[in-house]
Amino acid sequence: MHVVGQTRSFLFVLGSARRGGNTETLARQAAASLPGEVGQRWLHLDDLPLPHFDDHRHRGDGTYAAPEGHERTLLEATLAASDIVIVSPLYWYNVSATTKLYLDFWTGWMRVPGLDFKARMGGKTLWAVTTFSDGDPAMVEPMEGTLRWTAHYLSMCWGGGLVGDANRPGDVLQDSAALRRAGGFFAGSTRHGAG
Repeated sequence: MHVVGQTRSFLFVLGSARRGGNTETLARQAAASLPGEVGQRWLHLDDLPLPHFDDHRHRGDGTYAAPEGHERTLLEATLAASDIVIVSPLYWYNVSATTKLYLDFWTGWMRVPGLDFKARMGGKTLWAVTTFSDGDPAMVEPMEGTLRWTAHYLSMCWGGGLVGDANRPGDVLQDSAALRRAGGFFAGSTRHGAG
């Protein structure tokens, strides 16, 4: 649940290989219902490319250096937000490769001395917006599970997933049920962790 007294600020992390695609369109429909005083920041991961993630938790002292460049931009934006929205189409039943890489870097951020990343993520809310074209909503369950358990591990709240049915560009605008859900998506109650 949102921390009382904290100003809400949404970070939308765009992980699609296509700009302005169905998933981003659906996310912007949902964001349009946020009150004007709620901050919004939209970052496309293609504009902030990250290098290969080197998992060296078990080498040396296991710590990571303070992030620089695009990594630092993403870290600071992540910590500044009260709500983080993963905006990724369904790719092979999960988030896109760039989105997964962004989440991999959270592993390193938890091990930067003095950053206290895990503790500072606690109480924030993690959301998902996605589109898929299979017709069976069960196909989205692995992606939502990934993000729900990520929230649980970091003592974040899981806001839920907004799912649209779309294949070709613009198709999501024909999914009237998804557009209705988008209108009140961020007003819904949040559930702590994986529960």
